[in-house]
Amino acid sequence: MRKLNAYNFLTLNGFYKGLHEDISWHRHGSEEEEYSKEAMQSQNTLLFGRVTYEMMKSFWPTEEAKKAMPDVAAGMNNAEKIVVSGTLKSSDWENTSIINGNLSEEIRQLKLQPGKDITILGSGSIITQLAETKLIDSYQFMIDPVAIGQGTPAFNGLQNKLDLTLTNSKVFKSGVVLLTYQPL
Repeated sequence: MRKLNAYNFLTLNGFYKGLHEDISWHRHGSEEEEYSKEAMQSQNTLLFGRVTYEMMKSFWPTEEAKKAMPDVAAGMNNAEKIVVSGTLKSSDWENTSIINGNLSEEIRQLKLQPGKDITILGSGSIITQLAETKLIDSYQFMIDPVAIGQGTPAFNGLQNKLDLTLTNSKVFKSGVVLLTYQPL
């Protein structure tokens, strides 16, 4: 069975994005870039909500991304990608498919199929929805040493308690901390 992993950046006060989808507060130094490069080597299938997908698609296929972070850009562009959307009908980003049915059931079926593990990147509303149905096998939060005034909190709208246990942690020189959790 394929594993479903959630990965997101957070501020110290628990926001995964600021106003107007702002993530400029996220620190991504050389150590974090190396971590991203290593993570892309797993060749996991990437799962996005439409908003995160459009943000990623606007950057990773560009020459700027290929020049700034060639290994990560290659990994992002070559990865199998799934976008959850009720409005998108097609995509011009290579290796992308769209799902628009019952999210929990689609992911439950996807996890049963052979293939690489699946990683949700960003996409806080998708993480919340799938956390409610207990389909996420692990959570990784890269916490930046910054607080912002307004934004969207992680697990925004969560209806049920989500108990997690810390399974790993990593501190980067920038002060960013990566925390890995599994559901109890």
